Amino acid sequence: MIALTITFTDPDLTNEELDEEVVRLLEELSDRSDIEAVDRVRDPNPPDGNKSVGGFLVGVLTAQVTAANAKKALGWLGDRLGNKPIVIEAETDGTKMKASAYSKEELVFAVQQIEAFIEKHNKKNKE
Repeated sequence: MIALTITFTDPDLTNEELDEEVVRLLEELSDRSDIEAVDRVRDPNPPDGNKSVGGFLVGVLTAQVTAANAKKALGWLGDRLGNKPIVIEAETDGTKMKASAYSKEELVFAVQQIEAFIEKHNKKNKE
């Protein structure tokens, strides 16, 4: 299983707007058959007066995908989030890779790098 963590990083958006982005993406990912699970990320240490609903990290969600569905899910995310500044982190078996993107071109490159990371890791596990 591969965990994809998506963090919206647009400095021009308020915390509420970042959370709205997460809620929209969460709903869209919940309807996809290539996504095993999707959820918001709980803040392990919420500050006093935290306005984030339910103690979640602002602008962050995580999705679980199988190795077989990772490329399809990443392709969809690349198309869907192409014009949004984000950070995507992929984790499998305790190994992580993080990529930031601020444009469509950077996101395409980031998705390619994450796909290569997943493929390399899957080959290593098969050996």
